[in-house]
Amino acid sequence: MYDGSSIEALVAILRTEIARLSPGDRLPSSRDLIARHGVGPVTVSRAIALLAAEGAVVTRPGSGTYVATRRPRPADSEPDTSWQAVALAGRQFLPERSDEQSETPAAGTIALSGGYLHESLQPTRLLGGALARAARRPDAWRRAPAAGLSTLRTIFARQAGGDVGQDDVLVTGGGQGALSMLFRAIAAPGNPVLVESPTYHGALAAARSAGLQPVPVPMDEHGLRPDLLADAFAMTGARLLYCQPTFHNPTGTVLSPERRRQIVDVARAAGAFLIEDDFARHLGHGRPVPRPLVADDRDGTVIHLTSLTKPASPSLRIGAVIARGPVMRRLLGMRRVDDFFIARPLQEAAVELLSAPTWDRHLRTLAGALQHRCAVLADALAGELPDWTLLRVPEGGLHLWLRLPPGLTEAAVADAAPAHRVTVNLGHHYFPAEPPAAHLRLGFAAAPEPADLAEAAARLAAAARQAGAVGG
Repeated sequence: MYDGSSIEALVAILRTEIARLSPGDRLPSSRDLIARHGVGPVTVSRAIALLAAEGAVVTRPGSGTYVATRRPRPADSEPDTSWQAVALAGRQFLPERSDEQSETPAAGTIALSGGYLHESLQPTRLLGGALARAARRPDAWRRAPAAGLSTLRTIFARQAGGDVGQDDVLVTGGGQGALSMLFRAIAAPGNPVLVESPTYHGALAAARSAGLQPVPVPMDEHGLRPDLLADAFAMTGARLLYCQPTFHNPTGTVLSPERRRQIVDVARAAGAFLIEDDFARHLGHGRPVPRPLVADDRDGTVIHLTSLTKPASPSLRIGAVIARGPVMRRLLGMRRVDDFFIARPLQEAAVELLSAPTWDRHLRTLAGALQHRCAVLADALAGELPDWTLLRVPEGGLHLWLRLPPGLTEAAVADAAPAHRVTVNLGHHYFPAEPPAAHLRLGFAAAPEPADLAEAAARLAAAARQAGAVGG
């Protein structure tokens, strides 16, 4: 017998026996354990390995397994970590985001929070098949190049378009880590970084972690305002802009065609880099998606960031940075310092996934599903919460961005929501400075079924009534 449950059962039995023995006492031999408990040799060896890893036993080749010396515990078992307050003095404190669901929600809770697809929308079978095929490759476990597999880099280059080539691509471990690396590579601690207001809260956290000072640049219905962007560059001397031109998170805005060229020109005139976070390129709702900014940039102003985690799975930690010139050499240098390379099996699996015809089929199916879910939630909110302002029905992405009516606070809704088994993202986390009003970001991709979104809107309305903001 050999499976996970048999290993756990044997470990539990041996822990009981070890508790009755003294340090240095010898445990029964593997042969005795196999005979006594009716398990196989692999089960015994893995159980012993787990106990050894815990420090409960010590194995001596050719001699046997012995009870380890028990470490004395202080009378007060509570650890004293107060010394860390002194050691960490002067380091920037980044509190955990309270809007992320760090704990398992109560049974029956419908998630309007988070930023990933529900399992029913993920291409689970495609991912499993891609990973299985990748693992069978004879070179699957060889060291990968620092920049990434050439085949995968070529795929990302082709997706970007223009004259982007594989030498312009650096494969990354998803988008968030790449964003952190970019901030550290381009700007020095204390420098300003211009950002849309509002913007992705993970970008704000990454910038602050790098010691940068986020400076807000206002948006309107057409996206980032080029006139105010030029003013911000002139006033701050910033050499870095972070933006999301396509299906902006959290508002869903798409930067208008005329502004796409303008903001690149403004950044180039300021001698600044523009980080284009293109996380939602594969999350359109069926309509054509604008070309990436990097496709029309030949001078290295635009640094393009993309990832597969959003359209596939949060555990497919594969993304890419597209950059030209000395900044790419700097990024490669940081790669060799930070983590050497991205795990080859995962890169090979990404190649298998993106090369299969079924990937395009998945994206088409996903587009229809997201469009339907978006409409369901928007309609339900209009009926249940007519005083809330939906700033736009997006044509891509995973979220709706709503402004709350006067007198209703984000905190009041968030405090009431758990009792009604619904979760939300607080709007103030998306602003680099004081928010102009109370907002919520509501996701339509994390719920199990579209029908759950209508129910979630009703629950959210009940939470608002509890907060004293909705009559009836």
